[in-house]
Amino acid sequence: MARTRPGRNPDRRRPGRGTAYARRRARGIARCPRRGRPRRLPRRRRPHPRRLSRRRGPLGRARRRRGRLPAFAPPPPARPTVNPPAVLVVDDTPASLGVVCDALRHEGVKVLLADSGGAARDVLARTLPDLVLLDVVMPGEDGFAVCASLQADPRWRALPVIFLTAIDAPEQKVRAFAAGAVDYVTKPVHVEELVARVRVQLELRAARRKLEAQNAELEAEVALRLDAEAQLASSLDRAVLVLGRQGELLFATRLAHDLVEKYLPGSSPAALFAGGSYTLGDAVLHARRFTEPGRDDLVMLALEEEHAPPGPSALLALGLTTRQAEVAYWVAQGKTNPEIAVILAASPRTIDKHMERIFERLHVENRASLMLRAGELLRPSR
Repeated sequence: MARTRPGRNPDRRRPGRGTAYARRRARGIARCPRRGRPRRLPRRRRPHPRRLSRRRGPLGRARRRRGRLPAFAPPPPARPTVNPPAVLVVDDTPASLGVVCDALRHEGVKVLLADSGGAARDVLARTLPDLVLLDVVMPGEDGFAVCASLQADPRWRALPVIFLTAIDAPEQKVRAFAAGAVDYVTKPVHVEELVARVRVQLELRAARRKLEAQNAELEAEVALRLDAEAQLASSLDRAVLVLGRQGELLFATRLAHDLVEKYLPGSSPAALFAGGSYTLGDAVLHARRFTEPGRDDLVMLALEEEHAPPGPSALLALGLTTRQAEVAYWVAQGKTNPEIAVILAASPRTIDKHMERIFERLHVENRASLMLRAGELLRPSR
């Protein structure tokens, strides 16, 4: 019997094409170099997702069990506030209050240190804290003297001061409060209690600052209202209307009421909401509209009555004839005799005769006096 080669079937062989077995062998079977037996190629294994490296992804529990990473990550540190409160600690041995300083820093408080009264004032000159923790017993200047110096300076008078001391005598507490302290804590210090007292004082100072800001805003608003009332009082002799968004009347002076009744009898002031001019005979009422930029809920109307300038007929009250009044009118307008002759279509000699009679009737000596006398009657009225 003929020996066939592995992977070849002479009964199922086709010209130009191998058998199905041969195709399978070409994909997954290789020939053993020693015995000529087929062997299966090793399959490529994909890495497990939990065993990825740091670059390709997070590390899994396997590496955590081997101790390469901690089982949990510590929480991120809290972000500091924009303007954290500051506390100045004044003690000749600040190291003794290290636990207190650490507790305050844990609460988000900025801690400033000074070992004497002079150093404390130097710190205050650079940075203004929100609270002062002051030791009573210090070499040289004691806590009472330091507190008195702070109260004497207007820059630091509002700073709350908490005394820290090992003296628990009632007279010392009374002296501390008389010096301007807001609290008195005895040593050894209970950290949680001191932090709670500091927190209360900081909250009180923040509330006091907020109240001062609100009072400043109220004072500014009161000043603005007083200014508006003063302007309003000065405008009582004027015709002023204040209307709302829909034209409703909010305020009106007596003169404004009279002008509205004169020019628009039976109408409400809302008829003047758009402004404009209104005519009555030879008089004109001008309604000027004013609004504040960015606000349309208030409209102020300033009413102004203007009469047409009087003509030559106004000079008839001086006892002049119609022709003499016309000549005097143009003299008051600054015209010369030849110009008046052209305007009135008369000869210059006729105008000279009229001028002589006008001077004689009004008892004036020159043209300047005539212009002054006629100008009093020709002045437009408002």
